[in-house]
Amino acid sequence: MSTNTYSTIRYEKIGEVAHITLDRPKVHNAFNSVMIGELLTAFAHIKDDPEVRMGVLTGEGKSFCAGADLNWMREIVRYSYEQNLEESLQIAELHHNIYTLPKPTVAKVNGTAIGGGTGFLSACDIAIASEEARFGLSEVKLGLVPAAISPYVVRKIGESKAREYFLTGVRISAERAVEIGLINEIVPLRELGDRVAELVDQLLTSGPEALARCKELILNVARMGTEEAGEYTARMIADLRISAEGQEGMAAFLEKRKPSWVKGPEGKSQ
Repeated sequence: MSTNTYSTIRYEKIGEVAHITLDRPKVHNAFNSVMIGELLTAFAHIKDDPEVRMGVLTGEGKSFCAGADLNWMREIVRYSYEQNLEESLQIAELHHNIYTLPKPTVAKVNGTAIGGGTGFLSACDIAIASEEARFGLSEVKLGLVPAAISPYVVRKIGESKAREYFLTGVRISAERAVEIGLINEIVPLRELGDRVAELVDQLLTSGPEALARCKELILNVARMGTEEAGEYTARMIADLRISAEGQEGMAAFLEKRKPSWVKGPEGKSQ
């Protein structure tokens, strides 16, 4: 296990998995400019580290993330338009980097996720939450809107539900969050760690390059017409079939053995 030193988050690399923990429990892991900067650095590290195959994002204590820090909000009230734009662009960059990361991301939602906290989990590929978790998109109550997070939340829950919850700002229970597609699954809090570990193990049995190309596929196909998508997808599968990973995966299947990227108990390929 290796760790990196930050002031508002914890970054731990355990085997092939990077664990990022929002670490401001006294303020329910509310984010400020320092945390945004540290998260940008941490997710860049996940992307660039060849030993890391995926990332897990969670919060310390009872909350996942309560949104923007109140003390930070007191500061930005006095910001100029240019200063506000710079901060907002940094937040937008963070969500984009999480969403487009060529490695799987799992949000381990241990508790309440409000505003930007809901944005963080929406930018992740899969979100597993405890039954006690609550969610909110209550920016309109402050005369604001969930602007930077909207591309990811709308993709998760669709336009109809986004209209309902963006406009009303009402709280969303864990059960309702599953129904509308905001999160993938809920479990009792005591089972959350085990369920996420199970999901991580499942993801690690898939080819690293295949996972990256799968995320690319999902991102691009939705924007294409059927004719363009046909050409694009045909080229992708042809490329993968002749790639080293594709050849190894198909050979392992035919030979009834595990592919080289699946590690044994001691971290060695099986």
